[in-house]
Amino acid sequence: MFEDFRNKTQQEDGMIFPSNIYRKIVLQPAYDEAKKNFLTIMLQINIAHLKMLEEQGLVKKDEAKQIGTALKNIDLNYFRLEDYNPQYEDLFFRIENKLIELAGDVAGNLHIGRSRNDMGIAIYRMTLRQKLLLLMRELLTLRDDLIAAAEEHVDTIMIGYTHTQQAQPTTFAHYLKAVIDQLERDFERMQNVYKTVNRSSMGAAALTTTGFNINRERMRDLLAFDDIIENAWDAVAGADYIAEAASIVQLAALNLGRTSQDFLLWATQEFNAFTLASPYVQISSIMPQKRNPVSIEHTRSLLSAVVGDACTVLQMVHNTPFGDIVDTEDDMQPYLWRAIDRLIGIYKLFGSLVVTMDVNKKKLRNRAENSFANVTELADTLVRSEDISFRQAHSIVSKCIKVLLAHGEESLASLTWGLVNTQSKLITGKELKISEEDFYKTLKPESFVGVRTLPGGPAPATMKAALERSKMNAHNLYEWIQLKESSIIEAEKELTVFLEEWNQ
Repeated sequence: MFEDFRNKTQQEDGMIFPSNIYRKIVLQPAYDEAKKNFLTIMLQINIAHLKMLEEQGLVKKDEAKQIGTALKNIDLNYFRLEDYNPQYEDLFFRIENKLIELAGDVAGNLHIGRSRNDMGIAIYRMTLRQKLLLLMRELLTLRDDLIAAAEEHVDTIMIGYTHTQQAQPTTFAHYLKAVIDQLERDFERMQNVYKTVNRSSMGAAALTTTGFNINRERMRDLLAFDDIIENAWDAVAGADYIAEAASIVQLAALNLGRTSQDFLLWATQEFNAFTLASPYVQISSIMPQKRNPVSIEHTRSLLSAVVGDACTVLQMVHNTPFGDIVDTEDDMQPYLWRAIDRLIGIYKLFGSLVVTMDVNKKKLRNRAENSFANVTELADTLVRSEDISFRQAHSIVSKCIKVLLAHGEESLASLTWGLVNTQSKLITGKELKISEEDFYKTLKPESFVGVRTLPGGPAPATMKAALERSKMNAHNLYEWIQLKESSIIEAEKELTVFLEEWNQ
């Protein structure tokens, strides 16, 4: 009976490597990702390694020229279109076979002093650094959009919430500036993870370096890495670079997800804080009045998908041996790439919907004016005007609110100087000193916001200065990206020069 199952499986799945099912679920997907992401990088590593071998005297100049000519004649587009061929285990062997076909056996010397292990890690790191730079640039674009929106809404009064309850008056600019500052911290974390990622594994070979006199520092420079991973075991075994990147991407998605949740709530007709522009809403198939804020819904759900993909990376690293292992390679890497690509798109979408939506300033202001959220400033004012402790002032105002609510009054308009004066006499034994004019001015949300001039507060002048500092800092942030991008571009140009020299 068992032999029947064995024979059936062997007939369906084949008798030699790779089995049909292994090819389908492992090798084919890995090859498809590799030909989409790795071809140019693999060529760059080959050029850099060949140049280093030539400089170190490990291949002769005429051999380097012969191999360089083969590299020049590699048709990358052919491999981009070609399906997986089980004759070759992966893209590396497929390319190597083609080089030997073009240059002869001498092309086999291109693999002196290296392994698929250190080369593969270098490919992963070079791929990831490119995606990180794209993500960081899009983050800064979103930051620019939010700064522009915040400048437009420095005077847009709204209620701020704590524990989902009305807390204090603030401005929409104040809220957006908090999101901007959070994005800046996301950017700083990405800068740090870029430093971790952009280190060269080349020269580690399989695990223990090599007996050939290669130059690891030269490979670092030729491939625009910032440093080398000194320990060869660490170079091929360490997965913390991708785990760190996944953690940072996950946190960035969680951060923006909280904001998208606020926006989805504020888009309801009950809140009616803003109206999305038409390109970002969908209609109902049955309810004519509907304007569904699907752009925000998709933002939130896709951010959750980013979190999920990043979490998958962390789970795949969990409890793996500290050595070269497939768990941290072809099966895992695409999850992080997909998370980054999605987050890039979400940053674009969210920035677009923020700068095109119409904020209902009047409704937000009226809601704040009629809310009891203003009374924190009343308590503060009583401390100054009545020469009483804050706890006494808090008790006076709290008692007034309880009296109003007990009588069914839910608007700040019902809070009178006379009521506060009555409670002041009951609690402190003294009548109010504050004039009625100053008393009612204190209850205005503009007054509440205007006196909060401390750094980080929502007062218009304070907020304008904070936003101006953010705009000035943008130059430094963009410059950092530009420096990293330029370093990579210059290295690529140098590699192209080497290739042309071999082909003269």
